[in-house]
Amino acid sequence: MKNICPAKRIGEVEEYYFSLKLKEIAEMNRRGENVINLGIGNPDLPPSQSTIDSLVEEARKSTNHGYQSYVGIPELREEFALWYKSKYSADLDPKTEILPLMGSKEGIMHISMAFLNAGDSVLIPNPGYPTYASVSTLLDANIVYYSLKEENDWYPDFDLLEQMDKKGEISLKDVKLMWCNYPNMPTGANGSMDLFEKFVSFGKKHNIVICHDNPYSFILNDKPISIMSVEGAKDICIELNSLSKTFNMSGWRVGMVASNSQFIEWILRVKSNMDSGMFKPLQLASIEALKADDSWYEDMTNTYAKRRKLAKQILTNIGAEVRENQVGMFLWGRINGSAEELCDKILYDSKVFLTPGSIFGSEGNSYVRISLCSNEQMLERALERIGR
Repeated sequence: MKNICPAKRIGEVEEYYFSLKLKEIAEMNRRGENVINLGIGNPDLPPSQSTIDSLVEEARKSTNHGYQSYVGIPELREEFALWYKSKYSADLDPKTEILPLMGSKEGIMHISMAFLNAGDSVLIPNPGYPTYASVSTLLDANIVYYSLKEENDWYPDFDLLEQMDKKGEISLKDVKLMWCNYPNMPTGANGSMDLFEKFVSFGKKHNIVICHDNPYSFILNDKPISIMSVEGAKDICIELNSLSKTFNMSGWRVGMVASNSQFIEWILRVKSNMDSGMFKPLQLASIEALKADDSWYEDMTNTYAKRRKLAKQILTNIGAEVRENQVGMFLWGRINGSAEELCDKILYDSKVFLTPGSIFGSEGNSYVRISLCSNEQMLERALERIGR
């Protein structure tokens, strides 16, 4: 084995931070330390009962266990289109402009493989979801980080990017993709139609495909929006969405991508060579989830609002400043000093796991993130441990 080496790309990416940390936490729990995990956005609540019932009923049918179409069943694409029309006022053709995915994280790889050649540049937010960078690295793309700063409401500074291009500090003509994510993870900043219009305009001006990752728009957010609602967005934009957060189905791995028919066809060329279609009962149960009435969203908002109050107390207790009007599944707070050092101290001394903002990029070095995916009793226990 000593003469066998992995591909060079393996040496250029590290194991996902949460993968490593969960191993450490598992070992601590094995020793009886009972760590409270407030680090990961893994919904602890179940999907609706009707969604579960549908999965069970459809899985019992002997005809539902074969390979499925790479583009998903028509009923699921149609339901996604109805959902986008009802919730976002966005018109999508279910036949050509929607592609169901086995998770939107997987979609990041599909999109990147469909558009990037080795050496192409990718604009990635700092702070931002680490998978944007790791997938780009795996494909030998050139990563160009753009800073998101609290003083600019965690929005991109498009004028600064233009100036950097003129000065030769970056080359926008070499950029193929730009990743963005609103409601933003990790900062909790909400998007706006004005912001999305700027993304669309910027993408068209520089021939950059704008990839918007949109899994958090219904969490503690009374005005969910989609970049696909902007006039002309489909010409240059791709949007990922997911059932993981909104419908408590993270382990089910059901997502979707929306765009113009040409972009969808290119993404499908990649996807069809990487999977053999989604389990049909999963697709049928997902349709049931998407049909949820307003009470589902209201109950979810009420639950997360109570949790957010406790999460804010935890952040306040560790000396963090918490910006108001955050949306999404996490709470983000600014501290003095190193987030990694503080989070490790809290983990080892209080047996509570919080996420250091530094894992999302250098602009997150002085920030800590708390997940709202633990019940009130668990959050109260974490608050008591940290206070003690």
